[in-house]
Amino acid sequence: MSERYEKDDILASKWNGNWIKFSISDYCKYSEIMSYGFYELGLRKGDRVVTIMNNRSEFNIIDMALSMLGIIHIPVYPTLSKNDYTYIINHSDAKVLIIGNLSIYRKLQPLFGTFTGQPKIYTLDRVENEEVLFSVFKMGISNRKKDAPLVQEIKNSILPSDIATQVYTSGTTGTPKGVLLTHDNLVSNFKAHAMVEPMDHHCKVLSFLPLCHVFERTMNYHYQYLGISIYYVDNMGLIMQTSKDIKADGFCAVPRVMEVMHDKILSAGKDLDGRIARTIYRLALRHGYKYAPDKGSWYRFWQHFYDSFVYHKIRKSFGGKEMTIISGGSALNAKICRLFHAIGLRIFEGYGMTETGPVIAVNNPVDNLYRIGTVGPALPNVQLKFGEDQEILVKGPSIMKGYYKDSNEDIQRWFDEDGWFHTGDIGKLIDGRYLQITDRKKEIFKLSAGKYIAPQAIENRLKESELIENVMVVGENEKYAAALISPNYNFLHFWANKHKVHYRDNAELIRTPEILERFQQEIVMMNKDLAPHEQIKGFRLVTEEWGPQTGELSPTLKLKRNILMQKYEALIAQMYNPTKEKEQYFSFKQINLNLLDTIRHLTPEKILSGLSGKQGKDEDSKETSK
Repeated sequence: MSERYEKDDILASKWNGNWIKFSISDYCKYSEIMSYGFYELGLRKGDRVVTIMNNRSEFNIIDMALSMLGIIHIPVYPTLSKNDYTYIINHSDAKVLIIGNLSIYRKLQPLFGTFTGQPKIYTLDRVENEEVLFSVFKMGISNRKKDAPLVQEIKNSILPSDIATQVYTSGTTGTPKGVLLTHDNLVSNFKAHAMVEPMDHHCKVLSFLPLCHVFERTMNYHYQYLGISIYYVDNMGLIMQTSKDIKADGFCAVPRVMEVMHDKILSAGKDLDGRIARTIYRLALRHGYKYAPDKGSWYRFWQHFYDSFVYHKIRKSFGGKEMTIISGGSALNAKICRLFHAIGLRIFEGYGMTETGPVIAVNNPVDNLYRIGTVGPALPNVQLKFGEDQEILVKGPSIMKGYYKDSNEDIQRWFDEDGWFHTGDIGKLIDGRYLQITDRKKEIFKLSAGKYIAPQAIENRLKESELIENVMVVGENEKYAAALISPNYNFLHFWANKHKVHYRDNAELIRTPEILERFQQEIVMMNKDLAPHEQIKGFRLVTEEWGPQTGELSPTLKLKRNILMQKYEALIAQMYNPTKEKEQYFSFKQINLNLLDTIRHLTPEKILSGLSGKQGKDEDSKETSK
């Protein structure tokens, strides 16, 4: 990087409201000095260091310094539970623990006595009586002449096959596992996905997804490799404002971030003055939801029209530039993706796992190989095939070396006899090239009638609704699929106020007939696009908003299904075995839509024809819900 580019802002973080920028030469020099300091601490090749911090430039300096010495870097989320912290730090055998700031320190301080290896603790910010990492940096300055040849000797001994990092999985299905990734795993992967990056060294990006996650981390390597400046944001509420301030060219995101931005775009339209302005805005969004770049001249005319009146104003709120956004972690609703493309904030979805280093496939704007609704073609150095049950199997230089402390027998459960890694995800190729993920193998379940349910696809469909913040589909070995719904309370409060629904708190709000009826109507509409056995026949609203801090979501905002199943065990049981005394759920059999006396014997199509005032066909009434 230093040989190809010279920039004064390859890394930048805010401190007391001001951007602190690091040039490429700063980055290289400080990383080398830090490596001498770690050497003076007695750390040697193969030792392990845990870091727990928010996104900031210093992460990279520490990371590179550890790599120079062959030390295994173990970055950990700053938002984990106390039990997870204790498990990971004890399991990792770390000799040093580096903590970012006071809030993280206070969370960890009560656990210090439970760390069996008694790692040496340093903090980046000055915290109480703990030693700051700057003292190690000063040791590096004092000893650089003595240590430089010794560190160089270690650098020369590091092989591509040596372990570079130990990344703990988010634990959506159980105890976190320490994935062992080599230098070759990481380098081969970021070089491959850098080849499909349309941005270059003239560009700036935001980085706000946790750097402890291997996706954001390898994307940061990818940006540095291309000389792209990285500006760190440690508060997701500041994404749009920071993007506007620095005139960003792009960022990485997870679907939930894009869904929140989509909600803000919708809300902005409702706040416009004047009926004509609101109408044009609404039509622009409707046009965007159907975006397709290969449509005819009439479509392009309207695209230009809406860009002139609406889309360019939305881009201004992000800084005014057309942007490249890489989305990963889970599926993004295609409708939202199309809208952002129409606006000029182009989202390219990718797919991978921690164990695969991580990227397996990604949409490729450089060669115009992208398809909305898919995760794009496999990377050039990744082989891809499907098992008998359509499970995605992969081979390539980025596949992990194993799990820390797991036996070969445990590790080989992920590999077949021909060396193919089994991802546990189900997918298919569109047009023989573009990978589409249909569900998670472990999450697919069977109804009592023998029909299979892929819950993730249904959940993504339901989350298109403004009413729904998060949802989990249940029904294993039951007669029908049902849903636990965490509502979008911001929208719900707005709706209740508009319709004069009175309530004291959220618990009372979600029990009101008006709210239940509104959700029922929404689900009826959503069911129209689902197969009969996939349709949601019952649901329950919960007062809790799910998140990583409260344990229902992983740090990458995936559902922790086992946790949710335990937390709402009684509620789920009530949905399938209601009593008159404890009728605390809602189903199709209980609702009166105020348009029909009953919908017990009606299909969704019949209901929709009633809502539109059209007469349904006689044969519709022959179908009954079971």
